Amino acid sequence: MDARIDPSIAIKNLCLSFGSLDVLKDLNLSVGQGEFLVLLGSSGCGKSTLLNCIAGLLDVTDGQIFIGGRNVTWEEPSNRGIGMVFQSYALYPQMTVAGNLSFGLKNAGVPKAEIEERVNRAAKILQIEPLLNRKPAALSGGQRQRAAIGRALVRDADVFLFDEPLSNLDAKLRADLRVEIKQLHQKLSNTMIYVTHDQIEAMTLADRIAIMRGGQILQLASPNEIYKRPASKYVAEFIGSPTMNFFEGRIEGGDVLRFETGDHSFSLDGYEFGNAASGDAWFGIRPEHMVSGAEAEDAKIRLEGQVELVEPLGSDTLARITCRDQLLWIRLDGQANVSHGDSITFGFDPARANLFDKTTENRL
Repeated sequence: MDARIDPSIAIKNLCLSFGSLDVLKDLNLSVGQGEFLVLLGSSGCGKSTLLNCIAGLLDVTDGQIFIGGRNVTWEEPSNRGIGMVFQSYALYPQMTVAGNLSFGLKNAGVPKAEIEERVNRAAKILQIEPLLNRKPAALSGGQRQRAAIGRALVRDADVFLFDEPLSNLDAKLRADLRVEIKQLHQKLSNTMIYVTHDQIEAMTLADRIAIMRGGQILQLASPNEIYKRPASKYVAEFIGSPTMNFFEGRIEGGDVLRFETGDHSFSLDGYEFGNAASGDAWFGIRPEHMVSGAEAEDAKIRLEGQVELVEPLGSDTLARITCRDQLLWIRLDGQANVSHGDSITFGFDPARANLFDKTTENRL
C-alpha cells in the first residue's frame, strides 16, 4: 500500500516539546486509506505521545496533522472523526455495556433509533450481544476490552487509534484478542493506528510498522521488510526474539569482500550490499538462520562452540552457545537432543546476514 496516494492521515514536520525536552522531533508520516499501521518501540520512544497528538489530546509545538485531507492540528478531539481505545478500558462503572457504548452518542445528540442501531451493530461485530446489560464489574478483562473497542466503533469513525489495548491482559487473552482485532480490521477496512511495545503484536497485525526511538521514526516498512532488511543495528536488535547475533569486525575489500572478526574470516559472497565498502562493521545473523549438526557441514560458514544454556519451547529449542568468549543464540528443532556443556558445530549462510556500519550503525 502506497500511503502517499490519498493518505487517510498525514503528519508534517511534527514537533512536541515539554520545556527543554524534545519528545517528537520533526516527524513526518503518511498513513494510507484502510491501512493498519503499528507504532512500535520501547518505553519513552514517543509512540503514545504521537498517538495522543493525532487524537488531539496533546497540543503540538510545531507542524501539522491532516485527517481525511482536513487540517485538524488545532481541532478538538471530538471533531477529528476518530475513535480511540485506551489501555485502561475507561468504562463508566455505574453504566451497563450498552450505556457505555451509547453515552457519547447521546451527548452528541444522535437520534435514539440510530444509537440503538449502532450499538447493536457494534455488539454483533464484537460478539458481546449477551453482555449489553452487564456492568463492567461483571465482565472479564477481555470482555471489558471488547466493550471499550465497541465504544469506539459506534462513532462510525474513519480512523481508529489503539493505545496498547492488550497490555493489561494475560498471554492467552492477548493472543485471542489480537486475532479479533485483525479480523475486525478485515471486516471494517478502516484506517487503524496501533501503539505497542510488543513485537509479536506488531508483526502479526501491521500492514506497516513504524519503529520509533527518541521521538523519531527509524524505519517505516512492512513487517517482512523490517525483519529481513532492518535499516539499523537498533532495529535489528529490537525485532526478533531472541535478538540477532552480532560479530564485531571489519569488512576487507578484494574480488570478494570478506568479514574479519578475531580468528574468523567470513566470505560475504551472496550478501546484497546497498553500498559496499571496506571498514569497521557489525555482522548480524538471526538465531533461526543458523544450523547445526549435519546441516552445518554444508553451511558456507562453520564454527565450533559449547552449549551454555538450553530453553526447550516445545515447537523449537533455543540454545545459547559460547564461541570464543562470545555468546550466541541458535534456534533448533523442538526435539533437538542438546544439553548444557555439549560441543556443537553450527553454521550459516552470509547471504542471510545483515551488515551494519560500526560508526553510524546503519545497514550496509
